[in-house]
Amino acid sequence: MVLETAQRLFLANGYAATTIAAIAAAAGVSAETIFKAFGNKPGLVRAIHERALAGDESVPTSQRSDEMQAREKDPRRVIWNWGSFAMQVMPRVAPILLLVRSAAATAPELSILWEELEDQRLKRMTSNARYFVDGGHLRQGCTLEEARDVLWAYTSPELYERLVLRQGWPLARWGQFVSNGIIAALLAP
Repeated sequence: MVLETAQRLFLANGYAATTIAAIAAAAGVSAETIFKAFGNKPGLVRAIHERALAGDESVPTSQRSDEMQAREKDPRRVIWNWGSFAMQVMPRVAPILLLVRSAAATAPELSILWEELEDQRLKRMTSNARYFVDGGHLRQGCTLEEARDVLWAYTSPELYERLVLRQGWPLARWGQFVSNGIIAALLAP
């Protein structure tokens, strides 16, 4: 209940305007309870992000992706599955990441969190890119670093923001665009 309330208030009012006291009052708990559970506002935002990234399934999205990579041999199917995972996760994760990015400009504690979350995302994309390198799937001349960067760019909250939130693309169209773009950039025709 606290995470849902905090997310709703952060997204409605912004990071700076949302206080722990306001979250506690809206969630029906004490501010002390929130501080004990999450440490501070950045800790609360981190917990919201982690919950959003895990998804609604009983198995977290990252684990489902790893299991799919381990059994799938066709790199195009892997990318299409990643597009499907992105469609499940990005509507929940992008608003939080965009909140953190925006607040990072004026809140040093969120600047640190933003860098941490971006580093985690880049590490995840490096791991995903390694699938293509290890399997010999990359087009000729494409490096691990280039594959990582392509994956990182196509799965960015900024791309989701521009196409889905600003331009009104349906989620399925965005997912197809992401999958098609990654295939075109990384795999041999």
